[in-house]
Amino acid sequence: MTRKVKELENLAQIQQDALRALADVVDIEALEAWRVTHLGRSSAVMAVFSSMGGMDKELRPLMGKEANEVRQALEAALEEKRQALEAVALKQALETEKLDITLPGRPVARGRLHPLTQVLRHINQIFSDMGFQVFPSPEVETDDYNFTYLNMPPYHPARDMWDTFYTKKEGILLRTHTSPGQIHLMRARAPEPIRAILPGATMRYEQLSTRSEIEFVQVEVLVIGKQVSFAEMKGTLDDFARCLFGDDARTRLRPSHFPFTEPSAELDVGCFVCDGVGCPVCKETGWLEILGCGMVHPVVLEYGGYDPAIYSGFAAGMGVDRSTLMRYRIDDIRHFRNNDVRFLRQF
Repeated sequence: MTRKVKELENLAQIQQDALRALADVVDIEALEAWRVTHLGRSSAVMAVFSSMGGMDKELRPLMGKEANEVRQALEAALEEKRQALEAVALKQALETEKLDITLPGRPVARGRLHPLTQVLRHINQIFSDMGFQVFPSPEVETDDYNFTYLNMPPYHPARDMWDTFYTKKEGILLRTHTSPGQIHLMRARAPEPIRAILPGATMRYEQLSTRSEIEFVQVEVLVIGKQVSFAEMKGTLDDFARCLFGDDARTRLRPSHFPFTEPSAELDVGCFVCDGVGCPVCKETGWLEILGCGMVHPVVLEYGGYDPAIYSGFAAGMGVDRSTLMRYRIDDIRHFRNNDVRFLRQF
């Protein structure tokens, strides 16, 4: 019993000494020193917790309870003192420091959407008004989705059309076009009809020029259903081009070849940079290709889960960067990613 009383008296003395020392603290730095001395790991109250292992079992619960109460009381006193000192410091600062409220404040610069984002959103809106849905698809793909399921098996020479970025993990690459999203979407929806677009970034290891970049944005268009025709594709894409570039936009379809469509074509729009006269952007032809298109190949339909004897469809892939070039009459595609504020402020 005598030891119990002595230990409790020691705790009471620890609290009194700490509070007495706290009363003499006059600034934040001294307060921090007080905290380290009276509540830190080497403080007297923390030493009580460390010594409890050698106490009698009957004494431990009581000492633990009392020591916790002392610590909590000191922490509360510390916080109260801190608030009082901060209030005094604030009052002194207001009395001694001057604030010139007549100076104009620093303006907060308002940002704006990147021109590529603006055009991409406009494209999304055009197709949404036509009843298309927007479907996201992965930018890191497998070799099968990027090539094999699009009618390009490993031995197919058409794979050489794309300078592909391969990763160190076998069979994994950065997609070279948005067409792999067709397979993802068809497998998610089959056998239901599809009317959707798939926007996103694509990467190719190409030489930089006024009209090509390593990274660029594409929008994939996919329509699947019964009795979908080439004429329906042409009408849809012509309407899209005129909505994007204006009612006076000139368009033409040229025969082409893509492994995943048959028949295939490319849609050109009259060059808006030179008005059809010829310039480096249009390679002196007066026309700019904005997308490739065609009827979905039966092999691709089968990979997507559709019976080509029952279903047909068309697909198109367009470059947002090139469409933005024409829409704003920009002469170099590299401006988009140079982060030149003088250029971006124009849009």
